[in-house]
Amino acid sequence: MTTIGLDEIDRKLLSALREDGRMPVAELARRLRVARATVNSRIERLQSSGTIIGFTVRVRDELDPLEVRAMTLIEVEGRNTDYVIRELRGIPEIRSLHTTNGGWDLVAELGAESLAHFDSVLGRIRSISGIVNSETSLLLSSVLR
Repeated sequence: MTTIGLDEIDRKLLSALREDGRMPVAELARRLRVARATVNSRIERLQSSGTIIGFTVRVRDELDPLEVRAMTLIEVEGRNTDYVIRELRGIPEIRSLHTTNGGWDLVAELGAESLAHFDSVLGRIRSISGIVNSETSLLLSSVLR
């Protein structure tokens, strides 16, 4: 992976792709006021540098089969963070995992199909050796994504 600097066109391109990862190159070029070849070469460069790591689908929250969503803040004891991260990566209900600063060491976004399933996932997370505390908030609705 190569580190590249992003200019204004790159940032606008990434923003448009976040909005719609399937937007046609012609539409991207029109929005950015550049040639289609420029859009193609920028996308290729951003992919080869590792800036763009993939394209995905976003499902409207109310139609998503994982109905219970939450954010869990996790405190890790001592130097166990790498071990805890490896263990958490094995839990499929964890949609994203982030390191952070402040009072919490990790933030996990969770999804489960029911409250009982969600409770089970929290139990698995809390039983991981090295996790000393957690705080979870259910996500009720998304007002900006």
